[in-house]
Amino acid sequence: MNMKPSSNPQPLVISLGEVLWDLFPAGPSFGGAPANFACHAVSLGARVSIVSAVGQDAYGRQAREILTSLGVDTALLQDVANLPTGAVAVSLDSAGKPVFAITKGAAWDNIAWSDSLAASIPTANMLYFGTLAQREAVTRGTIRRALAVAVEAGVPRVLDVNLRPPFFDHTMIRESVNLCSILKLSDDELPTVTAACEIQTMAGVEASLRALLERYDLAVIALTRGANGTLLLSRHEMIDQPGIPTKVCDTVGAGDSFTAALVTGLLAGKPLADIARHACQTAAFVCSQPGAVPQSSSNIMASGRENPPIGSVSDP
Repeated sequence: MNMKPSSNPQPLVISLGEVLWDLFPAGPSFGGAPANFACHAVSLGARVSIVSAVGQDAYGRQAREILTSLGVDTALLQDVANLPTGAVAVSLDSAGKPVFAITKGAAWDNIAWSDSLAASIPTANMLYFGTLAQREAVTRGTIRRALAVAVEAGVPRVLDVNLRPPFFDHTMIRESVNLCSILKLSDDELPTVTAACEIQTMAGVEASLRALLERYDLAVIALTRGANGTLLLSRHEMIDQPGIPTKVCDTVGAGDSFTAALVTGLLAGKPLADIARHACQTAAFVCSQPGAVPQSSSNIMASGRENPPIGSVSDP
């Protein structure tokens, strides 16, 4: 696929959406799909600017410190005085898959449009967005304005579907798919996405993906299948990449690291087969480590401070 050329050897990716903390039984862990994606994409060689909002609280300060320490540009990360930094209560099922209870009324629901954001988008090589951050009107409006600017500037847009009941509906899913050029989703999410896009699924997974690709003029679709790997589909090629065996600690953030490897591979012009294999290897490693961004734990420990108390964020 044709990517926007860059005079800098490191492509620039703008990541829009939630920054939050995953509250595990063992303690809080830095997270949020766009933040996780940003951290992993930087580790894979990209420059990444995060567009989000945090509260003026301990979690917000530490989130900013972690992002900065991991090399993410926080110039577009906003502080919100009257809302707390987002938090999600996370429990794990028997397979290590996360179950989420997401706090309402978080700072990332109030990401404001700005002139600096408008000026940054045309300079980017890729724009990342998801579905969860569109649950409230302010942030949804900012994301949609950013996408409109990206379309006008010819900047590719990657949609990372992250369906968290009750924060989505068919209209939002369909409009989001229509605004992206690269679609990443899981096999669990595929039936909901095809239903939202009014695509018949009786012909099977590959036919459903092909129908999505053609109807919305997408360049690439990535379907993650957990331990079974991924299907990577373009207009001329389909890659069926098996999963990479690993000992699972938890799967939180694995999909975000996969998307980071997908995006950086596409921006580097690598073959789809190589991208699929590396993305699955990256996700397998994250599954073997605790938390969504393994590096963030070491940064917290190195800071010499304790984690902020869970009670500093309103309970989900």
